[in-house]
Amino acid sequence: MHLPTATIRTQIMLPLRFADGFGTTARVYSFDGLADGREHLALGLGDRAAAVCVGTGAPPLVRVHSECFTGDVLGSERCDCGPQLLEAVRRIEESGGFLLYLRQEGRGIGLYAKLDAYALQDAGLDTYDANLALGYAEDGRDYTVAAQMLRALGVDRVALLSNNPDKAGQLDRLGVTVAERVPTGIHLNATNARYLATKARRGAHTLDLPFGERLDAEA
Repeated sequence: MHLPTATIRTQIMLPLRFADGFGTTARVYSFDGLADGREHLALGLGDRAAAVCVGTGAPPLVRVHSECFTGDVLGSERCDCGPQLLEAVRRIEESGGFLLYLRQEGRGIGLYAKLDAYALQDAGLDTYDANLALGYAEDGRDYTVAAQMLRALGVDRVALLSNNPDKAGQLDRLGVTVAERVPTGIHLNATNARYLATKARRGAHTLDLPFGERLDAEA
């Protein structure tokens, strides 16, 4: 598939500090020419981050992380996004690679609509049906910009840190070879159990949950 060319606009070194005290430094990249015109970022982490840009050695570990204001910033436990973000930074910093932070809140519906979807979930719908009830797709995310960003960074082959087979499938179709899909941890709590079960059942996410699909079926 032909991709419009994106280019690196700016790169700066930025110290990172998380709520649990973990800290590191990332090389943060912005881009020109991204297909949707939004302000997505790439974070180069670890000693190998610069080297992988020239395409040498093993494929870099890459996390394509969709923005989640409620989880990433506010620490909401309705999802697993905040813990996944911290896990990704830790693991990529250790092995070397990139975290792509994509501005597609709520599986692509935006922050306000996601809060509307939360209200519908509180009334009994699951996370996918809530999106459908609002007139959106179950999952409207498009990873074209992720492929553009990786190409701009000189990366065409990755080890993808994800439980979501759709991410891997889209990247492969967009010309980025997913040499390996590396699962993330299971960040289960009392609040997000049904959400995780729904992702496993309806989104085919590879989550080895201790209760299987039973909780979602009974909810």
